[in-house]
Amino acid sequence: MNMLPKPLRIFPKKIEAACYNRARLVLLRLENPLRVTLQKHRGLDVILSNVNWLCVDSFAEDQPVLAWCDFKVHARSNLHQPIATDLWLFHSCSGLIMGSALDDLHQSLNEIEIHNIEA
Repeated sequence: MNMLPKPLRIFPKKIEAACYNRARLVLLRLENPLRVTLQKHRGLDVILSNVNWLCVDSFAEDQPVLAWCDFKVHARSNLHQPIATDLWLFHSCSGLIMGSALDDLHQSLNEIEIHNIEA
């Protein structure tokens, strides 16, 4: 997943802390990478990893649609402020869903149950 194709465009964006923190928790407690199916975007899945969040078209052999990359979390001193990131667009129409896909991902992450497994 580190070998992404060259994007058509790159935008600086921010991710709400609640969404980023939930994704990190899911990755730490369940599995890394983790594939999450978006509920409101038919055929789109997001593959979460520590490096990036890649949104793919599951109907087109996981062709990349967009990705959130380069999370600016170095020396992060708080958990409530938004996280700066770069949004990579791979499809000519991906800009139309970049906001709603992130909202859908946040909602899907909130529905994933995380149980603290004690050894």
